Amino acid sequence: MDSKLILNHKQIEITMKRLAYEVIENHDDLSKTALVGMQPRGIFVARIIRDHIESITGFKNILYGELDITFYRDDFRTHDTPLTPSPINIDFDMEGKNVILIDDVLYTGRSVRSAMDALIDFGRPARVELLALIDRRYSRENPVSPTYVGKVLDTRGTNDKVKVEWKENNNNVWLNTTNE
Repeated sequence: MDSKLILNHKQIEITMKRLAYEVIENHDDLSKTALVGMQPRGIFVARIIRDHIESITGFKNILYGELDITFYRDDFRTHDTPLTPSPINIDFDMEGKNVILIDDVLYTGRSVRSAMDALIDFGRPARVELLALIDRRYSRENPVSPTYVGKVLDTRGTNDKVKVEWKENNNNVWLNTTNE
């Protein structure tokens, strides 16, 4: 397996701050905006974005939640072993809110479709936007496009894997390619 570093820790930090500024620019009233991190790895991006927005604006009441989509997946019943869901942490009503779904890597769009199905259980949002740290542009199965993008990777191979490493003070994004 060949690996190529796509974003190092410093580049991720700069990218996250830029994404936070873009959210602030597009949302005049953050009291009507909810950030929702998609389990499992989107929550790391969402927490950092939330912290940056709070630091930049001084607004500390941003609606924030963490959404598990395990039981909304279209392949839910196709696994040999039972899937274990992550906790859902949403303690507010989505009704009429501007929701920003946040994930680390946008690949086929199937997870985003599942997340949108799951959101409806918490109310009908006024608008749903998508923030992705990495957008693998040429691999969609669903017509999904992010509103906010950290970096676009034009990966075409089915053996290409994007791996976001979340380690304390050393976050990196890798493109791993296998020749299988």
